[in-house]
Amino acid sequence: MLSRITVFLYGVICYVASLVTFLYLAAFLGNFAVPRSIDSQPQAPFLEALALNLALLVLFGVQHSVMARPGFKAAWTRLVPAAAERSTYMLFSCAALFLLFWQWQPMGGVIWNVESSIGRVALLSLYAFGWVVVLVTTFLINHFDLFGLRQVWLHLRGHSYTSLRFRTPGPYRLVRHPLYVGWLVVFWSAPVMTSAHFVFAVATTAYILIAIQFEERDLVQVHREYAEYRRRVPMILPTAFSGRRDQIKAVTPAAEVET
Repeated sequence: MLSRITVFLYGVICYVASLVTFLYLAAFLGNFAVPRSIDSQPQAPFLEALALNLALLVLFGVQHSVMARPGFKAAWTRLVPAAAERSTYMLFSCAALFLLFWQWQPMGGVIWNVESSIGRVALLSLYAFGWVVVLVTTFLINHFDLFGLRQVWLHLRGHSYTSLRFRTPGPYRLVRHPLYVGWLVVFWSAPVMTSAHFVFAVATTAYILIAIQFEERDLVQVHREYAEYRRRVPMILPTAFSGRRDQIKAVTPAAEVET
């Protein structure tokens, strides 16, 4: 019983760390109340800053994708309890992000600067909307399973983990990856787009588009319904026919973030 309590407390700590990281990310990208934000004053030569920033983004992308692959998880759970696998994944993601926050190098230069007060308010509102989409989507796909709490809670109670069934709640009838749509809105909604922010937005957009390919390959292998769902529903951008075709129960909650 003690080991179950330990695993549960570990999962709670990882969950709290994830929430803190997401709040810090919102402040980092929005230039709110953090010591060094994405658009702070440059402190290193441009090429040196660019190289370091790209290395940090690649490190996060590799960690986030490799640890989500079934083969890695099968090997990893020989070292950590299976119930704590998702929590550990989130903890490593937090560590990679905080390394990025700590070592990120602002680069100077402005790609665009919206000077209109209406335009700035619109973009800041869009930025906030993107975060709302991200948050709401996590609950649509089971927030607590996504962050590993459901796994450690079931383990605490002595129950085996059961995968969540396919379903298409709300925006999943319009696009296959509404969570990623929310992230893209967050990354690009900047009244002032500096060089550093532009590099971040381009790199994370490329990562999302590449990661979707690996994610969906795994989903097709695990869930026979997914191939038909992928044929019927667009990936990121909704079409005029999205949501009007015959709907099938074909989105797996855990898949949306295991990229």
